[in-house]
Amino acid sequence: MSEENLLDKELLTGYLDNLGSDLVRQMLELYVAQSETYLNEIHAALQADSQELWQERCHKMKGAAGSAGFVQVHAKLVVIEKSGEGQAAKKQHLDDLQALNQQTIAAFNAWLD
Repeated sequence: MSEENLLDKELLTGYLDNLGSDLVRQMLELYVAQSETYLNEIHAALQADSQELWQERCHKMKGAAGSAGFVQVHAKLVVIEKSGEGQAAKKQHLDDLQALNQQTIAAFNAWLD
């Protein structure tokens, strides 16, 4: 998937213009740390087989992804947040989400450099 599809370049360019590259890099670093926490919490919700926790954790990460300009990560979370699918399907969604998040972080770094 190309960087174009992963990132909201208009939003990120606005951040860059208004905040500067140092603050945008700090924003990315904060997102990376937060997303790791969110992914761990989503995994814990999966392990607990709790639909309520699954939705709550996905919702939190969805907001962070949207604010960071992570278009496809946000879109994936929109889809899976309300998913009532079984454990195996949710596990696959989580695996896909983790891979997509890493790919988008790499694209963001490449865009910043």
